[in-house]
Amino acid sequence: MKITKKEILTDTAGTRIIRIHVTAPIISRKAQPGQFVVVMVTEEGERIPLTVVDCIHDQIVLIFQEAGLSTKLLGRLNEGDELHALLGPLGHPTTIKNYGKVILVAGGVGIAEILPVAKALKKAGNHVDTIMGARSKELLFLENELREASSELHVITDDGSYVRKGFTTDVLRELLEKDTYDFIYAVGPIPMMKRAGEVTKEFHAVTYVSLNALMMDGTGMCGGCRVTVGGKVKFACVDGPEFDAHLVDWEELSNRTKMYVDKEKHICNLYNV
Repeated sequence: MKITKKEILTDTAGTRIIRIHVTAPIISRKAQPGQFVVVMVTEEGERIPLTVVDCIHDQIVLIFQEAGLSTKLLGRLNEGDELHALLGPLGHPTTIKNYGKVILVAGGVGIAEILPVAKALKKAGNHVDTIMGARSKELLFLENELREASSELHVITDDGSYVRKGFTTDVLRELLEKDTYDFIYAVGPIPMMKRAGEVTKEFHAVTYVSLNALMMDGTGMCGGCRVTVGGKVKFACVDGPEFDAHLVDWEELSNRTKMYVDKEKHICNLYNV
C-alpha cells in the first residue's frame, strides 16, 4: 500500500486536489468503473471512501480533494509513504453496455469519478457527451483525459473564467432539448446531482447518480451511509453507490452530510490543518 506517485492537480483559493498512485495488486485486478476503496491514513484515523479512478498494472489511482482531517493528512503523505489500510473494491460497478447516446455530468471532484465511466461507456460503443464544470478555470482538471474518453466534451465554469459561464445543468438542459438520450449519469456536489435529476425528469430520461454519502466501514454494518431511495432505506456502500436520481430523498441526504461539520472543524483546528 505504498504511494508510488503523487501529483497536485489544483492548488488554488484554498482548494487542493491531489492524484496518487498506490500499490494494490489485488484491488487493481478486480476494480471496475464506479467502485471505490476505503482508506485509513493512520491507525487512529477514520475510514474514508475514495473512487478508483484507474488501474495501472499493480497500482490503483486515487484522486481526492483536501477537505476534512483525513484527506488533509492523506495529502501530507509523499511518494514512498504507506497507507495504514486499504479495503476494496467496494460497491456495485457501473452497468456498462451499449445504451446508444449518453450524457455524463461531472462537477468539482466528481470529474475524477466520471473518467473511468466515460472510458468504459465509449469503449462499449456509446456516443458519450461529457459535461464537466467547476467554480473557476483553476479548479478544472483532467480536461485532456476526459476529452479523449468522450465523443464530445462540454466545459463550463460558474464564473465564466474558462470557455463559458454557467452551470453543468444548463448544458444538460440544452443537450436534452436538442436530442434524445438513452442514459444519463451524474456525479459531483449534492445540489448539482439533485438539479440534474430535476432537469432530466422533465424529459423522462433515465438518470443515475453516484452518491458521496458519509461512510465508515463501507460494508453495510455501520449504517452511516443510509439513504432513502424510492421510499426504502438503502446503504450507499453495499446497495450503491449509484441510484436512480429521480428516487433519491435529496433533502435527507444533504442533511446527513452536514451532521459532523462542527466536529470536523474542531478536529482540524486541534491538528492545525
